[in-house]
Order: sequence, then C-alpha cells, then structure tokens
Amino acid sequence: MNRKIFSITMSLMLLLSIVGVASAQDVTIRYALWDTNQQPAYEQCAADFEAANPGINIEIEQLGWDDYWTAITTGFFTDDTPDVFTDHLAKYPEFVVLEQLVDLQPLIERDGVDTSIYLDGLLELWQREGGTYGLPKDWDTVSLIYNVDMLEAAGVDPAELNDLTWNPEDGGTFEEMVARLTLDANGNNGLSPDFDKDNVVQYGFLYNSAGGFSGQTEWSAFAASTGWLHTGGELWGSTYYYDDPRFIDTIAWYFGLNLDKGYSPTLADITNLGQLSIFQAGQGAMLLDGSWMISSYLGSDFPVGFARLPIGPEGRKSMFNGLADSIWVGTDHLDESWEWVKYLGSADCQTVVGEYGVVFPAIPEAADMTLQVYADQGVDVSAFTEQANEENGTFLFPITDFGGEITTIMNETMESIALGETTAEEALPAANAEVNELFE
Repeated sequence: MNRKIFSITMSLMLLLSIVGVASAQDVTIRYALWDTNQQPAYEQCAADFEAANPGINIEIEQLGWDDYWTAITTGFFTDDTPDVFTDHLAKYPEFVVLEQLVDLQPLIERDGVDTSIYLDGLLELWQREGGTYGLPKDWDTVSLIYNVDMLEAAGVDPAELNDLTWNPEDGGTFEEMVARLTLDANGNNGLSPDFDKDNVVQYGFLYNSAGGFSGQTEWSAFAASTGWLHTGGELWGSTYYYDDPRFIDTIAWYFGLNLDKGYSPTLADITNLGQLSIFQAGQGAMLLDGSWMISSYLGSDFPVGFARLPIGPEGRKSMFNGLADSIWVGTDHLDESWEWVKYLGSADCQTVVGEYGVVFPAIPEAADMTLQVYADQGVDVSAFTEQANEENGTFLFPITDFGGEITTIMNETMESIALGETTAEEALPAANAEVNELFE
C-alpha cells in the first residue's frame, strides 16, 4: 500500500475510533412533562443545554395529565420512569414516602446552588424533614377570565368585574353579574322573572370540574375568601376541614348555580365537553382558571380579558401552586440528571421560558418577562401577578400525606354533590371523617 494512502487510512481509522468512543459515552436523559404549551420552551432549553454539555442528550416526552401520572407511577415498578420529570405538589408527598425521588439537598449544598433566586415560598413547598425533592420551575394563581364581546353586548364595563363582591348566602354582586350574563333561548337573562333555566344558550359562569380534593380552579378561591382552608393553613397538616360550615355553604352555593338556577352548565356537559371548549364555542361568559392556561384562552376566536377574583368576606384569595423538576431515584445517570435539573432551575433556562410567555417562571425576573410578552401583545394579565403579590392574597395548595386516597374520596363526594345526588350538608361531614381517619 502506498505510504501516503496508508497514513491517511490510519488517520481516518483513528478519527473514527475517537468518534466512536465519544458516541459510546453519550448519555440520554429522559425528561417528561404534561403541558404541550410549555414543550417548545423546554425544547429550546434542551438545545441550549446540549450545546453547553456535549455528550448529554435530552429526550423530551409529553403525555396528557392522566396518562402522564399513570406512566410515572407504573414506571416506578417496571423500572421505566423518566430520569427527570415535572412534578406536582399533589403527587410528590406520596413519591417521597415510596422513596422514589432523589433528595436534592446534598447536591444543592455540594454545588453551592443559590436557591434564594426563587420567588419567596416556592422552594419550601418541595422540602420535608430536611430533604428537597425538586427545584422550582414556575408558579401560578387563578383569576377571572371573560368573553369581551359578551360583556359588551350586556352593557358591562370590564372594569366592573374587578370590584365584584361575593358571599355564600346570596352570591353578592358576583352572582348578580353571573345572572346578568346568563341568557335563555328567548333572550331573557338570569335577572328576568321570565328567565327559563332549562333552556339556556349562554351561561354566565363555567366551572372546570367538580374540583376533587383541592378545587384549585373551581371552588377554592370562593371557599378561602370566607377564611376557610383545607387543612387550616398548615403545611403538611393532618386534619382536613371539609365539614366546616363555611365550606359546606360555599359548595352548596357553588353547585347551586347550576342545580338551582341554571347559570352554569351541568357536570355532565363539563365532563363531556370541557370548560375551555364550552367557552371557546361562545356558550359561556366568565370562568375561573389558572395562569398556565392564559395562552389557551387567547387562542379563542374572540377577545378575552382577565380580571381580579371576586372579593369575599375575608378578601380576594387564590390558591398558590408551583411545579418543580424531580429526579427519579432509579436513574442510571444521576450526575447528568442533576446537571439538567440545575439548568432547568437556572436563570438561563427560566429566562427562555419567560420569553415564550406561557407560564410565570419561579425566578421573579423571568416571570416579569412573561408579563411583558403579553403586554407587548396588548394583553393585560396582571390580575394573576397582582394576586400573587397582594398581602394575604394567596394560600397554599394542600400538601399532605395520603394524597391518592384523599383524591379518591373527594372526587366521588364532590361529583355526587355536583350531580345533585346528595347535598353538601349531607355528604361533606362523612367524607371529612373518612379523610381524617387516614391520619389516625
């Protein structure tokens, strides 16, 4: 063989060998999330991370809410859970008990991660008994969302919504507005003596579901505005108060908007069609929903606005929730997974998320970017941030043990009330006793 050709051949073989070794050392980290709206932002974060960390590849997996949690929990037992996954406050306590999450606290301390960058209170939600089981990624509150055209047709100034009051006895001016925006097939609104509640073509208020154990985007804002809280405001509480008269009265009023008055759809309609679909079909004027849904509502074929929550006996109250990224204890690539989680929780990634304007990132400066994205589009979503920043304006998602069992009990109970099969006064004390027995 020609010496020059031999030299080139050997050089090529050496190069291929080096490339082969590098490829053999590449690590793929599976990362799971459930929100399709957020996926593009995290795909960009993944691309940026891979560029800065050669040899670590991020494979993003997305499933809808129910399928997502089935896959996560099934994977614990089949050894097939993603290395890193988006976690929820309703789920992680049980995962900690099952010893399925990596305690990040030693890694945080080892690497000197600055956790003070997050909005006050977010990191604490993911800590228990000295352990930390996720780095915060975002936060959310709830506001009143409305169809601008429907308000205009009813002669309602959107600014009026910010001053609505509510109470569980007669619903206050909030219920008056709901009635005013509810129309039957003959054009009568809910304030008219001729209103036909069995022939409604436009509902004044839509709700998302029966609300389960937390009622996050359903009844929690109303109930909390009476001074009631799921566990009395105690983080990791062991006593629930679903039997409190304030809660019972709130639930009776809430589902009475449909059962007694016809101002909202039936649970069957909500379950079959979904709150968002009914709203976008032009069949509902107002609803409550979380800040992570802003972009979905702005995708409607009509203008949408965002207003403050009604003022209850104890003020405006929104549940405050936040997601985090957790590492599965069964990962074969702990170091690489931790590097990815650190990046997800960093200003570099959260700035990218803020620029996409889908959610409010956990780092305040990045959250301001989300607010600005919408402002640049002429959309005011400050109702969410004002609620978060208002003194005593938020309360925490109920974080306790036995989340799965409590969810099962309260799903059945709240659905039976919403369907009119029982009353709040009859069902809630018994359900509360059953929930609290779990802690005995």
